[in-house]
Amino acid sequence: RQLTSLIESWGFSFSLKTSPLESAPGINIYCGNLSEGFEFPEEKVVFLGENDWRTKERIVITKNKEDFLPVSSFEDLKEGDLLVHVEHGIGRYIGLKTITSGGITGDFLVIEYQGGDKLYLPVDRLHLVHKYRGIEDKIPSLDRLGGRTWNRTKQQVKKAVEKVAKELLELYAKRLAQPGYAFSPPDSLFYQFVESFPYPETPDQQRSINEILEDMMCPHPMERLLCGDVGFGKTEVAIRAAFKAVLDGKQVAVLVPTTILAEQHYLTFKERLKDFPVNIACLSRFRSSKEQKDILQRLKKGEIDIIIGTHRILQKDVIFKDLGLLIIDEEHRFGVRQKEHLKTLKSNVDVLSLSATPIPRTLYLSLLGIRDLSLIETPPPGRRPIMTYLAKFNPLLIKDVIKREVERGGQVFFVHPRVKGIPGLARFLKKLLPEIRFGIAHGQMSERKLENEMLKFLKHEIDVLLCTNIIESGLDIPNANTIIINRADLFGLAQLYHLRGRVGRSHRQAYAYLLVPGKKLITKEAQKRLRALLTYTELSSGYKLALYDLKLRGAGQILGTAQSGHIAAVGYEMYLELLQKAVKALKGESLKEEIEPELKLPIMAYIPESYVPDENQRIIFYRRLSKVKDEEELKELEKEMIDRYGQLPKVVENLFQLLHLKLFCRQFRISRLYTKNGWLKIVFEKETPISSEKMVKFLSERPSYRFNPKGELEIPLRHEDILKKAKKVLVALKEVINV
Repeated sequence: RQLTSLIESWGFSFSLKTSPLESAPGINIYCGNLSEGFEFPEEKVVFLGENDWRTKERIVITKNKEDFLPVSSFEDLKEGDLLVHVEHGIGRYIGLKTITSGGITGDFLVIEYQGGDKLYLPVDRLHLVHKYRGIEDKIPSLDRLGGRTWNRTKQQVKKAVEKVAKELLELYAKRLAQPGYAFSPPDSLFYQFVESFPYPETPDQQRSINEILEDMMCPHPMERLLCGDVGFGKTEVAIRAAFKAVLDGKQVAVLVPTTILAEQHYLTFKERLKDFPVNIACLSRFRSSKEQKDILQRLKKGEIDIIIGTHRILQKDVIFKDLGLLIIDEEHRFGVRQKEHLKTLKSNVDVLSLSATPIPRTLYLSLLGIRDLSLIETPPPGRRPIMTYLAKFNPLLIKDVIKREVERGGQVFFVHPRVKGIPGLARFLKKLLPEIRFGIAHGQMSERKLENEMLKFLKHEIDVLLCTNIIESGLDIPNANTIIINRADLFGLAQLYHLRGRVGRSHRQAYAYLLVPGKKLITKEAQKRLRALLTYTELSSGYKLALYDLKLRGAGQILGTAQSGHIAAVGYEMYLELLQKAVKALKGESLKEEIEPELKLPIMAYIPESYVPDENQRIIFYRRLSKVKDEEELKELEKEMIDRYGQLPKVVENLFQLLHLKLFCRQFRISRLYTKNGWLKIVFEKETPISSEKMVKFLSERPSYRFNPKGELEIPLRHEDILKKAKKVLVALKEVINV
């Protein structure tokens, strides 16, 4: 907006474009990432970046990373999407409407309910609405506005949630009562091991390590879940816990779902512990019968400190001399029978479970105190964003990309969506690059053959792995830093995010190439997905949308399948709110209900389309404003808005002043602030702690103020600025209300 205003002031015309490829003669404006401008003389084009025309210093907004997710769920809100209103239930989003009524102009979110009834929701109440997201793909029916079904559903889910919270709390209490081994505090050898870590720990890593060590030193068995994206440093945390157990003379079992992961962990543990007196062994199908027999005997005698393996280590012939710690990687990937075996191994032993499926922070906070969770959300320092490019399928480009990666000693993933196309593609690639070593991996291969190919790639016996999206999760190969995704238009956004995440695990710059047959041959939805992946960086909302859907899967894994029906009934965010309240009630914490003040003042207060043209962005700002908790947060949002869209128009200034008044009302437990017949009226809650003595003094000093028969405080208005007058009165009331 600032740029368009600037160009208009110079008297030039311009075109707004969605892509640099759509350029036309003259000035074209489009959004993208460009650190600085440059000239392209051959094409007679000049590219100007933001820093080339901006003169004022950019305001940096600091906010918690967890603040983004609930907001960004509105990023892709479109007409027809389902919304959940806390009081009225599930309805369909119709649009954002600007309405003038009784001299008041404002924006309203329009939600349609069963039978075509519509709810016009003032934007200052947007925090009462969530975008409907269920864990499964079930589409719920709309509720009737004013009907009883929603309240009944909410009550049923509330009971189920209370039961879940109670069960979790009972399990937690039972575990605290169980006797276990209390590990000794870390000694000088442990800190020597810590010092040998070649990278600085992230704050999340450090916090998780401290939480695990504290658990291990307690005299009852640990059962902690460590969640975090792949490559965020969970393995180092697990290795430190294992080393601590070994220092106390205990054995450690590391259980993983696949043979290839067992081998990978074995290599990682061995490399990390090579300078310390720790014996490590791996028990998997890659070991001969003779080797397995030898490992089992040494394990029984206590000669092996750390054993890493698949469900093979759950079998009856595996006997430990003194097992002290069990580390489980991706527990949800084990079958029911394997989990039953696990229970026998778990009794009175410290257990650390690792999950690469991230979970929502809101769930983490909801379960605090009834489930031991550690969260790693920050990537390691020096991690660079993956350079992502969109291109047509081009043999010369493919040849150049693969050769460049192999020449720098790296490896390449070449992903194709369909198994049947892989043999032909393999022949084409081998002919194109005869000197390159190719491997093939897909789900229709035998498990043993697939694992052998993966292991060859892991050991760098293969340069390029031609595969399906079977590599979407599991492997961590820091040496693979280029991924080529053929027919990228056939993958979903979450799949593309996951696939791209296979690379970029080291200090090297990583590259992702999305190959498509051409713009005319791919659907509009696919174009939108690809544009999202190209445009969005880690700090933007689209990235978080893909991540949000993945986190819901993580939530399902923690809460269990029995809860997915309840989540489908009320939506994920509503379910979490109920869970949080249930946990607080069980823990005996006070649940003071926040009041929702209603402000009706005859002023224009909204975000006009001329200021923020994108409807979704307006909704996101409205929702963030409705969730503001204090003055500081409100000021930050004001700065951000000015920084992004320029000086606030009068109607937006009014909106911020209204919200400022709303914060006062919430603090003083004032339920309503409105004007009528030349009077400003204030309605107090029954529980508002008013000092009678101070109120008498307050009124005696202001003879024109009065209480009407309804108990409302009335203040006469004499052609004054209503907002200024209301603020002046509320500030004066501070002396009367004991908060």
